[in-house]
Parts: sequence; C-alpha cells; structure tokens
Amino acid sequence: MTDLSSERRASSLAARLSGLTPARVALGRTGASLTTEEVLRFQLAHAEARDAVHVPLDGEALAAAITALGCHAVRVETPATRRDVYLRRPDLGRRLEAESAVSLDKLRCGGCDIAIVVADGLSSRAVTSNAVPLLSRLIANFADAGLALAPVVIAEGARVALGDEIAERLGARLVLVLIGERPGLSSPDSLGAYLTYAPRPGTTDAERNCVSNIRAGGLDVEAASCKLAWLVMRALAAGMSGVQLKDDSDTGSLPLSALKDSTS
Repeated sequence: MTDLSSERRASSLAARLSGLTPARVALGRTGASLTTEEVLRFQLAHAEARDAVHVPLDGEALAAAITALGCHAVRVETPATRRDVYLRRPDLGRRLEAESAVSLDKLRCGGCDIAIVVADGLSSRAVTSNAVPLLSRLIANFADAGLALAPVVIAEGARVALGDEIAERLGARLVLVLIGERPGLSSPDSLGAYLTYAPRPGTTDAERNCVSNIRAGGLDVEAASCKLAWLVMRALAAGMSGVQLKDDSDTGSLPLSALKDSTS
C-alpha cells in the first residue's frame, strides 16, 4: 500500500512539473526505456528544428507583408544563400554580395536614425512567425518618437554582423537586426533582436544589445517591442550600446516618454 501511495505522489509531482515547462522533464518509462510516445515526440521536435534551419525564407512574401505595413522593403543577399555554404562559412554571411551592396549604396539616406534588418539566420520559421507582428509594433513606436527609418532590409544568408555593413551603407545611426535564432528542441521559432549604435564593419559583439527568445512560448512580441523601443531610444539618447548600455526597461527608471524627449 505504501509503495502504491508513493507511486501516485511521484506521478502527481511529475505531472505538475511537466505542466510548468516545455522542457523534457518527468518523462514516462517502459522498463529501462522511454515510452514510444516520448520517443516520437523527440523525433518530431528534432525534425522541426532541422526544418527551421534548412527551409528557405520566402523573401517575396515577407517583402509584401512589410510593404503592407507602409514601409519600403528591399531584399539583399550574401555569398552564403545556399544553406550548406551558410552553415560551413559563417564569415560569408557577414558581408553583402556585390550587387546587393551597390543597390544599398543607391538608397543611402543621410540623417536616418534606424536601419531595420530582417534576416533568415538559423530559423526561417522564426522570421515567418514573428518578424512582421514585431515590426508593426516597433514601427508604430518609432513613428510616435519621431525617428526616421531607412528602408527595411530583408537579408538572406545572413549573420548578425551583416547589419553593420547594411547600416553603414544606408547612413543609419543605429541598426536593429531581427534574425532567426538557433532552434532548440522546444523552440524552433525563436527570433532574436540585436541592437548596435554607430554600426560599422568590425563591430564586436560587446557593442551590441540582444533581446532573445521572441516567440509565443517565450517573450511575446508585445513585451519584446516595448523593451526594444526602450533600448533603441536609450541608445540614441546616450550614444552607446552593448555592455555600456544597461537594460533598465523593466524598472521604470526611464520611461519611454522621457527618452522620446531626449532624442527629439
């Protein structure tokens, strides 16, 4: 009787734990092995993660959706648009293909505050699911603050550092790169946002701020847009980003209205 009672308590605890997290905890067992259901769930999650990396971004559909937000969208490429090259040569994803570089030079708009880059990165699914909803909120926040935006750039075969060259060619004071993050077994749709003040080729990661895990099961787009708007306006006001720029957006120490005044 005691053993049965202990098993029931253990089962109840396992059920509560699994209800608190998408992580693989308290998995069922059959003898010394996982149950067939758990094995199949793992295989499905692994397949979704692989698909997130290898399925190409639909740049045309994304450009149409961004245009519907009232923004000018332009598509560019790196020398690493083939996924096998992208995965083997990270360096090629950090620079523009020659024709794309020329097209951006023609769009240079002196005096613009922000360049936004939407990049496929390691998860096209993350971009497809989250980029446009996040952009719609960010664009509204930046418009309210009176900030000037460069054309939104859709970059394929891109790494985070590509945003530095893009922003420099467009003449932007700050770049915000929205990019698909490396998928996990429970998060194939996670979007990352990297913010850099005074971007230029050769910028180090210490000069960037990152907001990660933007997705329905993580940091939702509403919360992410508020945090990113705060960081962008704080970076423009202070003239810095990265390790020098502390994220106090959750403390309420510097409300967005005060930051708006400082950038005007």
